[in-house]
Formats: sequence, C-alpha cells, structure tokens
Amino acid sequence: MEYVAFSELHLPGVLRLCEAEGWPSLPDDPARAARALTGPGVITVVAIDDGDVVGFARMLTDGESQAYLCEMAVATAARGHGIGRKLIEHAFARSGAQRVDLLALEESDDFYRAFRHRTMPGYRIYPGCA
Repeated sequence: MEYVAFSELHLPGVLRLCEAEGWPSLPDDPARAARALTGPGVITVVAIDDGDVVGFARMLTDGESQAYLCEMAVATAARGHGIGRKLIEHAFARSGAQRVDLLALEESDDFYRAFRHRTMPGYRIYPGCA
C-alpha cells in the first residue's frame, strides 16, 4: 500500500469512492472536484494498492493549529486493514496542524473513537437557513 498526495490522475478513483458512499457533491462536477481536492489549504492523500485508488482523505488546514477532515473513504473490499487510519495519519502529518475536527455518522463512531480525541457536538449549516 502506498500513501501519496492526490494528483488529477487519481480523480476517477476518488470519484468512484464518493459514488460508492452515496456522496454526490464531488462526482456531480469533476472539474469542481479537482479544484476542491487541490485548493489552497487542502491536503488530499490517496491510498494506492496495485495502481488502484482504494481510499482517500481530504483535509482543510490553516497550516499551524487547526485542520478539518472533510471526507475520508476506503473501498468496501479494502476495509479493516488500517487504511483509513493511515490516510488520516498521513493527512494530519502533512497539515501542520495541532488538531483535527470532523463530523461523523454514528456508524463510524467506533473508528474515530480509536484515535485520541475529545467528543464535541457539531453542526452542518446550509445556505438559506434562517
């Protein structure tokens, strides 16, 4: 397994993972996805196994103290081998941050609780909310 910085060659694999998770935002517009995965302050790491993208993590960072894990996905067939943990560790190390915040679904609680952490409530706000 190899963990490398995202390049546009990895885009089809990342979009396949997003589609498999039911996440439409990136696959809906591949050009926008490429910009989102490589923008200023963005760290995107991909896991490559035998030439195939089997996982990715995208993190936003100020490069000093704070980072935010936007997405992390591992192909279903590749889960349970520590790939998700390694993706987060590699992205965190590249971020320069001292801490990472994230939102998580209940079904991923056990995974994230395995990291040293502090649990806090969170919100996702959308445009047009009163």
